[in-house]
Amino acid sequence: MGRTYIFECPQCGYQARVSGGADRGWHFAVQTILCLECKQLYDSVTRFKVPFASPLAEALVRKRLRSLKEAAARRTAARPPTFAAVLNRLPPPGAKLFRWLTFLPACPAFPRHRIREWNPPDRCPKCGVLMEQNALPFRIWD
Repeated sequence: MGRTYIFECPQCGYQARVSGGADRGWHFAVQTILCLECKQLYDSVTRFKVPFASPLAEALVRKRLRSLKEAAARRTAARPPTFAAVLNRLPPPGAKLFRWLTFLPACPAFPRHRIREWNPPDRCPKCGVLMEQNALPFRIWD
């Protein structure tokens, strides 16, 4: 089970509700990142479990695709889903086989922002003072 904590800066009062590093649950995994452009902490989805499509279903989908643009867009998963979207997603009904999609950590506001992994104890993105973690989790997910 994954956990979300409240991290707070004692100097400037900045608060972030993030996992505080790499964390995983049953259906997805996250990594806390610091966006150097936004100066915010985010949980970025790094792995996500999706239902496995049968080869017959994939062949039918390929047959229906008409343009190369649609096929290229379907093959590339450029942007990971947001933490809130994955957290609020219901498991697919009737699915028995699953596969893991892997994503590179990216800023949810704009994927081309410069980021770095953030693991506690680490500095506040606003003022540079070490942030404090609350003892109890804010949320237990998945």
